[in-house]
Amino acid sequence: MATKAFILIETAVGKTREVADVLNSVGGMQSVNVVTGPYDVIAVIDTPDINVMGSLVTEKIHTISGVVRTVTCVAVGS
Repeated sequence: MATKAFILIETAVGKTREVADVLNSVGGMQSVNVVTGPYDVIAVIDTPDINVMGSLVTEKIHTISGVVRTVTCVAVGS
């Protein structure tokens, strides 16, 4: 079952654009937006299932230089 999630990302000072650029090259990204507020980037991902989503977050997003913290919000309806 397809799994959609919103990834709220806090970046290190001065790294927001760099993180967003790297995220745009990662497969599975539906959108990547630089935002204002308590988070610096919000990425929307769409994956085949929750296991793939978990791998994408932990192996591809958490490992990007400049990512300080993430919050993953899994969509439960539309």
